[in-house]
Amino acid sequence: MAQDLEESPRYRQTMKHLENVKRTTDDGQDYWLAREIGAILGYPIWREFEAVIERARASFESNKINPSHQIVLTHKVMGVGKGGKLRGKDYFLSRPACYLIAMNGHPSKPEIAAAQAYFAVQTRLREVEEQKSDDEKRL
Repeated sequence: MAQDLEESPRYRQTMKHLENVKRTTDDGQDYWLAREIGAILGYPIWREFEAVIERARASFESNKINPSHQIVLTHKVMGVGKGGKLRGKDYFLSRPACYLIAMNGHPSKPEIAAAQAYFAVQTRLREVEEQKSDDEKRL
């Protein structure tokens, strides 16, 4: 299955875009900014993407997980017409938050389908890496 996904042009394109905007904290945790991944996932209109973020937040809450540790509000200054500036909402999104966002996105969007595959594969790779012994990691 993973090989089939890797051969898909949509998957490769989405993976490349998600990898390009991924950030990493000093302690090695991956995160993304919501305004950057919204368009990648097929949501060029912020309010529509914010609704998907809220569904992911609700998924965390339903599972008794504090969403504020996964979806962290921040703000971004954005340019508007004629050189004006506007302060708008943005979110720092953890890998689990992005995974839930992909799962809660509209399934008819090919970008969402590719992101679902990307986060499922990347999450599994991370799990396998964490299970390795310290000796295996050094090699």
